[in-house]
Amino acid sequence: MPFDFITAALQSRAAESLLRKRVEVTNNIQAIIEVSGKHYINFSSNDYLGLSQHQDVLQSFAEGLSLYGASSSASSVVTGYSREHKLLEEDICEHTGMENALLFSSGFAANQALCQGLFQTSTPTNKKQTDLARNVIVDKLMHASFVDSAMQLSPEKDNTVFSRFKHNDMAHLASKLVPNSDTLIVTEGVFSMDGDQGDIQGIQSTISAQKSKAWLMVDDAHAIGFIGNNGMGSCDFASTEKNKKIDILMGTFGKAIGTQGAFLAGTNDLIEYMVNFSKHYVYSTAMPAAQARATRTSLQIMRQGVERAALLENISLFKKLAIEAGLPVLNVDGPIQGIIIGDPLKALALSEHLKSLGIWVNAIRSPTVPKNTDRLRITISAMHQVKDIEALVDALRISMSNIMGKDFSEQSNEKGL
Repeated sequence: MPFDFITAALQSRAAESLLRKRVEVTNNIQAIIEVSGKHYINFSSNDYLGLSQHQDVLQSFAEGLSLYGASSSASSVVTGYSREHKLLEEDICEHTGMENALLFSSGFAANQALCQGLFQTSTPTNKKQTDLARNVIVDKLMHASFVDSAMQLSPEKDNTVFSRFKHNDMAHLASKLVPNSDTLIVTEGVFSMDGDQGDIQGIQSTISAQKSKAWLMVDDAHAIGFIGNNGMGSCDFASTEKNKKIDILMGTFGKAIGTQGAFLAGTNDLIEYMVNFSKHYVYSTAMPAAQARATRTSLQIMRQGVERAALLENISLFKKLAIEAGLPVLNVDGPIQGIIIGDPLKALALSEHLKSLGIWVNAIRSPTVPKNTDRLRITISAMHQVKDIEALVDALRISMSNIMGKDFSEQSNEKGL
């Protein structure tokens, strides 16, 4: 049978309790989702600020549809680049301090476009340039959208070496830096599974101390809308933190901003290079202009800070109640809150038990996270009410006691709870 490995691969995933399944959501309103006729408080959405349902964002989308239609209908290098796209790029640059920006359909597309554009497109101006090896060094917990593309690079084909440094370990990073070699160091503003922040200042100091010929890239998919005085992430122009020396910034709109798509920002030369040499950009239909218009409206609302303040209050409440209940949450203060279980079967069982109590929390298993770190990934939103968070903590305590049994009881007793 042709491609018979497909059935074998699925059977193997199922046997290891790692098989993914989709669910059909029939309604999604104010942090309540409906699945198979039942309603759940949703703690698995990346809509951290609830802006996907903000009336001004929806109105802006409708206006854009009326003005431009439902599709851009062409690549950005043909006729798909509208005034709405230009205004959104200018908004990003104004509030991050970057020179120029480029829009993509998703963060995955943006990250892969950068890898392909910088490292798989050979445009040497002389032989000497081809003799210089290039290096891509990424944090061990970097998102798969970048790692998958970077891992395909090879010294033989692309003249590029890919490696990883231990999570936020600057000594390990320093050991991997190669003198006089074009190097791209990549981390995340907020890591998607653990919810902690990348050590951006540590990387900057390491580059400086080693006198490395390196650029720093930050994936801010989960940071924009949360980090920075104005919520613009690691490059927030209004922030007092000295995080300005970031050479490439990637951010997405499908999480805290509540729309869809992504951007890359950097120097004018980098962006013009991508326009000319990134196949992902050149040969893809541009995002709809209506989407760009709605995204700009959402960014403006986000920067006003009302929803961000509500999110911070909800995070603080959850952490307080979770600690009081003896829940083994990770020590992070952000919208992504993880409880490490370490066993895919137990993680799945906990997720199902929570659903029986009206709480939707997904179990995250390998290969999304490293083996033996299977977990519940809880996401807090500005849309959640106090009673929602109280219900979540009660349900977690009940489910942990039910599924984990003695292990959870002993853990709670050790904390004096």
